[in-house]
Amino acid sequence: MTQHLAAPSTGTSDDAAGHRTGWWQDAVIYQVYPRSFADGNGDGMGDLAGVRGRLPYLRELGVDAVWLSPFYASPQADAGYDVADYRAIDPMFGTLLDADALIRDAHDLGLRIIVDLVPNHSSDQHEWFKRALTEGPGSALRDRYHFRPGKGANGELPPNDWESIFGGPAWTRTANPDGTPGDWYLHLFAPEQPDFNWEHPAVADEFRSILRFWLDMGVDGFRVDVAHGLVKAEGLPDLGTHDQLKLLGNDVMPFFDQDGVHEIYRSWRTILDEYPGDRIAVAEAWTPTVERTANYVRPDEMHQAFNFQYLATAWDAAALREVIDTSLDAMRPVGAPTTWVLSNHDVTRHATRFANPAGLGTQIRTPGDRELGLRRARAASLLMLALPGSAYVYQGEELGLPDVTDLPDEARQDPSFFRADGQDGFRDGCRVPIPWTREGSSYGFGAGGSWLPQPTGWGELSVEAQTGAAGSTLELYRAAIAARRAHPGLGAGAEVRWLDAPEGLLAFARPGFVCTVNTTGAPVRIPVPGTVLLSSAPVETDGDTVELPADTTVWWTV
Repeated sequence: MTQHLAAPSTGTSDDAAGHRTGWWQDAVIYQVYPRSFADGNGDGMGDLAGVRGRLPYLRELGVDAVWLSPFYASPQADAGYDVADYRAIDPMFGTLLDADALIRDAHDLGLRIIVDLVPNHSSDQHEWFKRALTEGPGSALRDRYHFRPGKGANGELPPNDWESIFGGPAWTRTANPDGTPGDWYLHLFAPEQPDFNWEHPAVADEFRSILRFWLDMGVDGFRVDVAHGLVKAEGLPDLGTHDQLKLLGNDVMPFFDQDGVHEIYRSWRTILDEYPGDRIAVAEAWTPTVERTANYVRPDEMHQAFNFQYLATAWDAAALREVIDTSLDAMRPVGAPTTWVLSNHDVTRHATRFANPAGLGTQIRTPGDRELGLRRARAASLLMLALPGSAYVYQGEELGLPDVTDLPDEARQDPSFFRADGQDGFRDGCRVPIPWTREGSSYGFGAGGSWLPQPTGWGELSVEAQTGAAGSTLELYRAAIAARRAHPGLGAGAEVRWLDAPEGLLAFARPGFVCTVNTTGAPVRIPVPGTVLLSSAPVETDGDTVELPADTTVWWTV
């Protein structure tokens, strides 16, 4: 396999304000969940060959980069986020040769490739962890994880009161080689996902090596899973409360968003900067505030961080304006782009979230009003793509796909579905394989069906059905991304200028451009700001005024 370091490059420089500039500042990045995107070998499971065959579609969509969720060797206890070997491809997805070919083809098409990196935990089938168990107490490899003796007279109680994000205690007790009860190990997620101990130098050394392995393969960056979780508070102190999941995102936890994580990312940044082609790191960091998220993208750390506060915001003009202002204000001092995202593989698709009443969270079990949800989703997508910074698109949202909320229990595979008191466990609904054609056993996903059942009528939302169809959501996305690339007032930047607007509406200006958003359930008449460039629903001007339909976004050139 030939290593290839060069990737598509527009160069990196400083703007007049001294802020960093580079391709990631205004990129539209498309998330591929490999098992649900396209099946190249007909076994019912998506794979790298399937992704490779669909790259021309992504190029035609107009995105700048493709982020691939994990494809590493894994027992698949948590859909690949339990990694057994960070330098190997799981056979269900293909081989290293397939990965190499995919990266090369993407570069030939002008697309960059970002891969998922999972540094907070490994699989319990990772060689280090297996040896730590078989070698028993005293094994040096145990220091690379968090092994601790239990509390109680016979060590029968967990070392502290931390709870797993997936439900239950965050500790599992081991058995010694002789069969007697042993120490406990920490896992913030499933028991099959033991947390690394990042205080151990071997862990840091290993991940620096993993970074170089994939950078040498030619990848353009890394999305860092649970970037906020690597460092735990000294002494692993008790929290002193139950229902800890309800506290997440409200305060700094002893196992999340500890300040020590930033030294790790500074060391990673020096490695990324050694490579040509503007290689980047993107933080998945759930923090209490956008200001704390900004710590991850200081000039010597990562390049981007997901804006989860924006994702969780209701379809409400006042709430949206507040989170937009807060996000831009937080990122401006560190010179990093604000990112915008509406859906991903862990939350209910926004076409379904917006179909339901506000306040239900990001995992919703009811389909809601499908027509309303799609109308709001289209408007929200145009709003997101009009904002300054970088936008993330989750596979299928460009088709207006809803969540599949009626999957039978026996079909579900989300590990938290089978555990009490954890996440809702309904992430499978956003992971159902996407439809490519109107007909076929899996609507063009592959010749061998699909690993999760697809709804009847899925084909009417397919790429085939929507391509060239006036007013389709797919054509709306294609037009919006093309306009964003062509219009000098869209894309990179750190400012919006708010314009006066009636209650329930947003209106802001960027150079040569105005965006108006009606988040109300009724049409509203406003003065015409300019010439219609694009709209999420049909609009008609009437002299100097225009009636904005309910739940509609309009782009104007001025």
